[in-house]
Order: sequence, then C-alpha cells, then structure tokens
Amino acid sequence: MQNDYKSPAFKKLLDSLQQQSWELELIISGFAIFGLFTAYEPLKIGMVNAENNEQAYSMVVHLILLLSCSILLFNLLLHVVLRGLWIGALGLRYVSGDIEFDKLKYSDKFKNYLSKRIVSFDRYIGNLENYCSILFAVSFLLIFYVLTMTTVILSIVVVANFIIENEALPEWISTGVGATLIVFISIGMILTFIDFITQGLLKRNKWVSKVYFPIYWVFSFLTLSFLYRPLVYNFLDNKFGKRLILWLTPIYIVILMITSLEYRNSNYLERRQHSSQIFANKENYFDMLVKDSDFPGEAAIPSKVINTNYLQVFIPFSESIERRIFDFKESLRPQEDRRGLTSGIQFSTSWSDKITSQRQKDSIRKLYLKTFNDMYSVTIDSTQFESDFIITTGIKDVLGFETYIGIKDLTEGKHLLRLKTKRKKKDSTIILTREVIPFWYFKEQ
Repeated sequence: MQNDYKSPAFKKLLDSLQQQSWELELIISGFAIFGLFTAYEPLKIGMVNAENNEQAYSMVVHLILLLSCSILLFNLLLHVVLRGLWIGALGLRYVSGDIEFDKLKYSDKFKNYLSKRIVSFDRYIGNLENYCSILFAVSFLLIFYVLTMTTVILSIVVVANFIIENEALPEWISTGVGATLIVFISIGMILTFIDFITQGLLKRNKWVSKVYFPIYWVFSFLTLSFLYRPLVYNFLDNKFGKRLILWLTPIYIVILMITSLEYRNSNYLERRQHSSQIFANKENYFDMLVKDSDFPGEAAIPSKVINTNYLQVFIPFSESIERRIFDFKESLRPQEDRRGLTSGIQFSTSWSDKITSQRQKDSIRKLYLKTFNDMYSVTIDSTQFESDFIITTGIKDVLGFETYIGIKDLTEGKHLLRLKTKRKKKDSTIILTREVIPFWYFKEQ
C-alpha cells in the first residue's frame, strides 16, 4: 500500500490507528522496560570497568547508553503508571458515569471550587490520554537529545585531536582553521541551546533569524536533528507538549538530587576510603570482589587473612601505568601511539613504526616488563621483598602484573603491604607509595 499522506484513505487509516495506539504503547513499553532492566546492570558494569581501565572512549559510550537507558526507564515506567490510571478511570466511568457533585451534599463553597477545578470526569480522562501519548513520544525524543549533546561534544574533540594537535598539518591550518572551527561550534552550541530552551526565540525575529539560519542549518546535521525535527515542532505547537517538556527538566533535576542523597551516620567514618593502616577497602582483596561491578584497585591480594607461606600481589594494568613507564624509559615511547579505538579485523601485522618481526615485539615487551619491575617494588612493614612481576590476566579477566612473595618468615599478626613506585621528576627520581594494604598472617597448623 502506498502511503500518500494527502489521500483521505491514508488520513482515515491514521485516525483509526491513533484511536488504538494505547494498546501498542503498552506492548512496546512492557517489552522495552524488560529489555532496559536487563541491559542496565551490564551497561553499568561496562562503564565501571572502562573507568578502572582508563578507557575514555569505552567509558563515554557506556555512559551515553546508561544515560539513555535511565531516561527511557523513568519515562516508560511513568507512562505505564499513567496508562494504568487511564484504564482504571475508563472502567470507573463505565460503572459510575460522570461526577455528580449534587449527590455529594457539599457546601456551596466546596461544590463551586471542585466544579471549577475538576469540571468533568471525561475531561480528566481526556487529559490523561493526552499526557500518556505525549509522554510516550517524548521518551524517545529525549534519546535523540542525548545523542545531540554527544555529537556536539564529539565534534569539538575531533577538531582538537585531528586538527589543532595534528603535527602533520601546517601551522596555519592547525591553529587558524582549528581555532575557527572550535569558536564556531562553541557559539553555535550556545545559540542552539538558547533557541531550544526558549522554544524557538531566535527564529521569530526577522533579522536575528537571518543571522541564526546558517548556524541552524549546519547544526541540523551536526546534531542529527533532521531525523527527529517533525517530532520537535509537533510538540511545540501543542500546549500539552510544551507543558510536559517544561515539567520534565526540573523533574529530572529533582530525581538526580534525590538519587544522590545518602544518610551519613558518622562524622568521621565513611565506606569509600582508600586502604591504609586503619582502613581496609574491599577493592584490594580478591575474595571480596563478589559482585560483577566489583573490580580490583591499584593493587590486590587474595584476602585479609593469609594462611599460606606466600603472598600473591596483582596490579591491574591502566593507561596511566603505561604513561609512567614511557616517562621512566623514554626509549619505549613509540613513534605512533597505537592506543585508542581499533578494529578486530587486521589486514597487516605491522606495528606502523618499523617493529615488524615477532622477535622485535618480544624484545620490546621484555624491556617493557623489565622497566615495570625496576619501577615497582613491594614492602611489608619496613622490609622490601624481592618481586618479579609478569604480565597476566587475573581475577575477572583483568589484564595486569602479578608476582608471588615468600612470607614464611613473617611473624603472625597484622602487617602492612606497601606498593611503591619510582617516578622521574626533572633530573631526579622520587619514590611514591601507590597503595597501602593491611592484612593478617597466620601460619597453617
């Protein structure tokens, strides 16, 4: 069937579908809520994992998906509640009809007040229907707004990384063109936001609109608004749509503030602290990382209580560790940084900087690990122990460095493990304590 939007038959079909849309809304909301609840925890775990591994791109992607998931969950749950109230109101109308204020036998003051405020039960049902339909549509519109903010911020990052900081480009391009693009995007972002919150103020004045139109045209592609523009303007020409959009923003702010509240029952003690002489954080003990969202801290050992005559020490890898290794051993710094997004499809095994053979790669990795062992050391109490870290995947398949230390000569009781690292500062080398982990040693009987 051809959808000629001008034909009476097509308009009649749309009117018919419009009357039955609430059934489709509830079906889609139900499936969507189930899917979103299922996806929420894995997205949260993925974001925490990316944050721990200092993977900026992965963290941004997971954050956007998690934010979109949260918005949809709130809106669709609210939509289901209002739809349930609407269905209940329809059922009550079938049984009781409209409201008859005379039968309530209220005084004239309350009778007049309620008659003006409520007017009729049918009007109440009609308002519920309008709000439910608009809320369902705006739920998916808000996802496009999240993508809009992401694409604008991403465009600034792209210009900064690939134009301004690109040493291969001439200076007049990297500085002049790059700075001009940053200024244009920043001004356009501010004007687009002002136009959005004022619901089209910049489009109303004849002269202002002429200046704003080129920016609007560019940002319609940059913000992907050409995908959802009809929805936006359909909302803006409807008073219910305007009212709902104006109410949703403060509601989101209130919800964000409420979810950030927590009860503090001590002036000095907190759950989230780094391990020290007086506090043991669960992120430093393997046997306490029981949830999917739990990941090891800067260093981790098997447990608070050690019964074996050896101690396992694991240090998760992160990009900051690699940066410190490059600063400590400048010869390891590659000519071309291969970190960042990459594809699993490989057309070449070349490392793009003349390190091509397997022997060269193994040699570089051995030097990398040797530098790590030169930088990092483990002390228990005041005694430094011999450590020989190797590269491995530890708990929860986390890439990192692992070693085992003999502790059979330790006295029984509490001890403090300190992870120390050397760092070059100008012409000198300083030693910093990266982590302090308390544990108790009791020999096996």
